[in-house]
Amino acid sequence: MKLGKFSIGVGDRFSHQGKAQLRAIMKANKSGLEINPVWNKSNREHTYVYSEPVDTRKEADDAVKALGYKGAYFVDADHINLSTVDRFIDVSDFFTLDVASFIGKPSAQEDVDKFITSCKKYMGDLHIPGIEKPISVTKELLEDIAHKFLSATQQAADIYQYLVDKKGAGNFITEVSMDEVEKPQTPVEMLFILKMLADKGVPAQTIAPKFTGRFNKGVDYVGDLKQFAKEFEEDVLVIDFAVKEFGLPEELKLSVHSGSDKFSIYPIMAEVINRYDKGLHLKTAGTTWLEEVIGLAKAGGDGLALAKKIYANSLNRKDELCAPYADVIDIDGSKLPTIEEVNAWTSEQYQNALRHIPEHPEYNSNFRQLIHVAYAVAAELGKEYTDLLVKYEDIVGGCVEENIYERHLKRLFAL
Repeated sequence: MKLGKFSIGVGDRFSHQGKAQLRAIMKANKSGLEINPVWNKSNREHTYVYSEPVDTRKEADDAVKALGYKGAYFVDADHINLSTVDRFIDVSDFFTLDVASFIGKPSAQEDVDKFITSCKKYMGDLHIPGIEKPISVTKELLEDIAHKFLSATQQAADIYQYLVDKKGAGNFITEVSMDEVEKPQTPVEMLFILKMLADKGVPAQTIAPKFTGRFNKGVDYVGDLKQFAKEFEEDVLVIDFAVKEFGLPEELKLSVHSGSDKFSIYPIMAEVINRYDKGLHLKTAGTTWLEEVIGLAKAGGDGLALAKKIYANSLNRKDELCAPYADVIDIDGSKLPTIEEVNAWTSEQYQNALRHIPEHPEYNSNFRQLIHVAYAVAAELGKEYTDLLVKYEDIVGGCVEENIYERHLKRLFAL
């Protein structure tokens, strides 16, 4: 089973927007691209909205059938580990192995020494084609990398082997995720992480590192664009070298997590992948849920009333809702509107505050980030929420489709 050159992870908290998401991808594919849709949902998200992995599979299959889509598509068990993977095995064919929590955990000195010995040929000045300056590889550097990442890559190998035992080799896509940590991995660390994965027999087709800068949920990238450009390009070149040197799958490509709405880096990524003719996997999760709320506000009447209720409930539970996402949101509470202010908003004011058009004078990134992490509030409303998604399917679906195609795919692929 192989992932295409370009793929996009379309998360959907409530499993109602599969057709709208797929319409956007099929529209982009009419330009000659082949972007594989990957419906992704994590264990945490299933827990918060009381859903099951089979719901994601059904959403994907139903959308593909309804729209007559003929390309490859996948269902991703997002950010799983050995304690959470079982519920996904029967219905998923893409597994994101989240090993970030094992970074820095101790490994036996014997394993560290064995790894260093296996890297003897790379010691000294290592030249990676396309990277101007050679990398100085010392024993100390390798020891440091081994102590940081051997345990994490062993965990990836353990999860992968568990999946092989359950599903059979070649019957699923493997992604390795190390993005939910404080410090970014450098390109040289990425190189030797890939060697560790190859040594342990993990045929990763995508890898999700932690990049420099802030990848906050639902808003644009915050950081040094020149530094990101340099890092992204070097990561692409390192992957190309690793595929050839270590025998990893030729499909191996970068995966950008929390990739939705990072408009300022899309042109950078587009230029690099075009120049080197490389692939990309972009994960967009909560942006669809935000478009649902925007769509309800746009519908007016009971839709707008419910959108306002979601905000009121969210503001009253701000600390609780933000806690699990503390590392990936930056909310200035003083810039959040009061419940009374929002209750007085028109449909247009609510949409303008929430829709990600940063140059709009009414846009409020703090408001947007709070709503982003508040999908549990909507889940608790149950049918009161989902019945309105059905009632206003055309309006909501139109918002979802426009967002993915106009603000994401067109910018990323210069359509």
